[in-house]
Amino acid sequence: MAKNSFIDNLLQTPSYGWQDENGELIVPTTRQLWRETFSRINVFKNKNNWISAISVVMIACLMPFAVKFFASYFSWKLVLLAVFYSMVIMGTHGTIWYHRYCTHKAYKFSHPIWRIMTQNLVIKTFPEEMYVLSHHVHHVKSDEPGDPYNPRGGFMYCMLSEFNHHSINKNLDEAEYRRAARFMEHSGVELNSYAQYRKWGSVATPVATIANWALNWAFWYVALFLIGGHALACALFTGAALWYIGVRAFNYTGHGKGEVKHQDGIDFDRSNLSVNQVRPGLFAGEWHNNHHLYPGSARAGFLPSQIDLAWIYIWTLHRIGMVASYKDSKAEFMRKYLNKEQSARTVEPAFNSQAAQHMPHRL
Repeated sequence: MAKNSFIDNLLQTPSYGWQDENGELIVPTTRQLWRETFSRINVFKNKNNWISAISVVMIACLMPFAVKFFASYFSWKLVLLAVFYSMVIMGTHGTIWYHRYCTHKAYKFSHPIWRIMTQNLVIKTFPEEMYVLSHHVHHVKSDEPGDPYNPRGGFMYCMLSEFNHHSINKNLDEAEYRRAARFMEHSGVELNSYAQYRKWGSVATPVATIANWALNWAFWYVALFLIGGHALACALFTGAALWYIGVRAFNYTGHGKGEVKHQDGIDFDRSNLSVNQVRPGLFAGEWHNNHHLYPGSARAGFLPSQIDLAWIYIWTLHRIGMVASYKDSKAEFMRKYLNKEQSARTVEPAFNSQAAQHMPHRL
């Protein structure tokens, strides 16, 4: 594994550590994982924990909507709508916003208003910082010690990673902090100065982060209420909660649950454990093995069967002038991987046929 001192030092090391003295992944017990979680969200112990604690507050605030929905407004039609909102709308938005724009800068908006619109296209669930910084580390250290959601650490290692492994290191020097903050500059998130970072332990400012969350929820509840009353609003807020919980398992399943599960002709990147899964691919554009091949591409659905809803959104916004430019690696993928593979399949039978003509006949 290549050494990158900045990336190695970017995230706050958990109490159990990333690796042992032999460089092997430390796999904590479930008890250790939960203990780390409670330590990381304890704002009374350290106010620098606010960025981890806000995720718990968000999920806690979503629960009353779910309780109210099941107690007062339950119907199978609304349940199906909530599931669709969770798996398709929320999932696709996560790919569009957090993954391809905030982390990988795969496309550029023509005006900040379109960025703000895309950011708030769905009910907000977690701060951009908690996704972006950790995801940069994930790509450098995929499935290796230091990967914040390493599937080899187990299911709960991934499920609790947002609390235990995503926070920025609280002791970066000024040059390191400015480098970390550059990962977020294009996102529109209000950023701390170095002095503010030392005070709050985050890149994002607490006030702006909480204000954006409050305004987003207020807008969406009012809009959904006007469309379908409290029943629709509570149903879709329940769908947001479902996605918020379920998405934490993605990097566990999306990396083969820590095992090599690549399929020939489908998963072309063998440098890590990522795989192309049908459901996340079709529902959210998360063709994850393709993405690891070309992380900066605004499109990840390269094969004919790989529908990419996130790409369709980005392409549509480009067509109507809301996205100024984007990166699309499909042509390069086809040239380097698919066409090469098809050529090999064509050449091999031809070679075997020619060889057979020169083989001695046997009775």
